[in-house]
Amino acid sequence: MSKKRVLFITQGMNPYSAAEELSEIVRKLTQKTSEHGLDVRILMPKFGTINERRHKLHEVVRLSGMNIIVDDEDYPLIIKVASLPGARLQVYFLDNDEFFKRKFMFEDADGKPFDDNQERTVFFCKSALETVKKFGWAPDIIHCNGWITSLIPLYIKTVYKDDPIFESAKVLYSVYTNSLGHTFTPKFLELASINNLESADLAAYDAGGSIDLLSGALKYSDAIIKGSDSLDDSVIAKIEDAGKPVLDYAPLDEFMPSCIDFYLAQLDDDEEEGEA
Repeated sequence: MSKKRVLFITQGMNPYSAAEELSEIVRKLTQKTSEHGLDVRILMPKFGTINERRHKLHEVVRLSGMNIIVDDEDYPLIIKVASLPGARLQVYFLDNDEFFKRKFMFEDADGKPFDDNQERTVFFCKSALETVKKFGWAPDIIHCNGWITSLIPLYIKTVYKDDPIFESAKVLYSVYTNSLGHTFTPKFLELASINNLESADLAAYDAGGSIDLLSGALKYSDAIIKGSDSLDDSVIAKIEDAGKPVLDYAPLDEFMPSCIDFYLAQLDDDEEEGEA
């Protein structure tokens, strides 16, 4: 029996991004998942804050060369890779000078969110899925971490639903405390509408003049993980209203095995449905 495949699409990860809750969880969870015997691949943005020489990044020429369209503009996608220190894993970095070369992740030196964060979100989500297609590697589980991944569940369940690479994938979305979706404008709905998506497909992201990334991601995910212990009551209510399987937050040493069991439970449920 072939190994089950887990794809991590993440906003950050130690040691490549700031030492925050998300980055620490993803760093430890990817390694534990691999050690458990699952086949793991990891995708994240190649922010300008990442020191390529120190972390030994190099371009994967066979994967690079694609252009990703955002708002009718073509943006070259460069794919780089590095070996994760202390683990037998590789991390793939999605890069573009227009979106990720700057020396800050999502906010400038004064703490002001970048005006093009919504374009960067669309670029990253489209790039991640096109990269996996180019791998020719069909994941069983896609675990999304961070608000910049919030379009992945939508795209998997609509635009890519009949693609043989993704048609059997279960999408899990981890919910954390911080998100810049509230700074997005209604134009985001237009930017995110790839391959002639209907307005109804994007309605869950539309909060009536503002953008609700979380509600959209939760609607299209198969299961939800609480990645933080300090979620707002309004966020918890959205998770409950989504009606999906939920893994509660736990301290890291408890969370790692629980999360892996949660992956396997989603796959078991799928197999049981197939046998019914």
